[in-house]
Amino acid sequence: MIEEPQWVTTPEGQTLAVRAQPGRAPWVVFLGGFRSDMEGTKAQHLAQWCAHTGQAFLRFDYSGHGLSQGSFAAGTISRWSAEAVGIIQTCVPGSCVLVGSSMGGWIMLHVAQALASQVVGLLGIAAAPDFTRELVSRDLTSAQRDELQSRGQVMLTSDYDPQGFLLTQGFINDGEAQCLLDRPIRLNMPVRLLQGCADAEVPWRTALRLADALDTQDVRVQLFKDGDHRLSSTAQLAVLTETLAELLKALGQSEVVGGG
Repeated sequence: MIEEPQWVTTPEGQTLAVRAQPGRAPWVVFLGGFRSDMEGTKAQHLAQWCAHTGQAFLRFDYSGHGLSQGSFAAGTISRWSAEAVGIIQTCVPGSCVLVGSSMGGWIMLHVAQALASQVVGLLGIAAAPDFTRELVSRDLTSAQRDELQSRGQVMLTSDYDPQGFLLTQGFINDGEAQCLLDRPIRLNMPVRLLQGCADAEVPWRTALRLADALDTQDVRVQLFKDGDHRLSSTAQLAVLTETLAELLKALGQSEVVGGG
């Protein structure tokens, strides 16, 4: 059964949309990407798979995304990470596995560090830790960098977001403070990373850098030679759930738990 949205209010007073499906622990928690939402292809695929297999599943929209309140331009990596921590603490009884897509792969690392005793496994899909550095150095033109510095914001578009969005200097500054790949990441849990070699947004070597930075020795990277950033073809979605099933089996599963 796919649950109707619930509403959770953050300490800052913003109301976030959450869908929680009760089932077998550990919970699978999906963390979406930059300007994505919980109704995306991968989130819905995981929701259906978890409903079919009886696995507990939770997904939500960050502030400024999807059904949730708040301004996107006011969002930052630290704010959205804190929201994810709060949602899990409020809605997830017991252990959980985090599935982070793109920016969600960066957020899942911060959440796992904050909730080390509750998070038992990680699955990254084109995980994009530290992507703000790449965004400024690689993707912005010199004119856009000048505008960002002088005005504190710049309007950007992409193939994935043709309507455009406002990028702020505050977002970039916060991202720099949240970067992880330049030091060891103190996490000791099973990690699985799926990455496309044809990804134009996140270089495939990012997955290898992340694997190297993690303390855990139980980390596996799977590369799709023709995979783009979305990794949402039928075959790729099948690998996603196969990888999740393998991870859950390795962790072991326990009792059926309530909806939080």
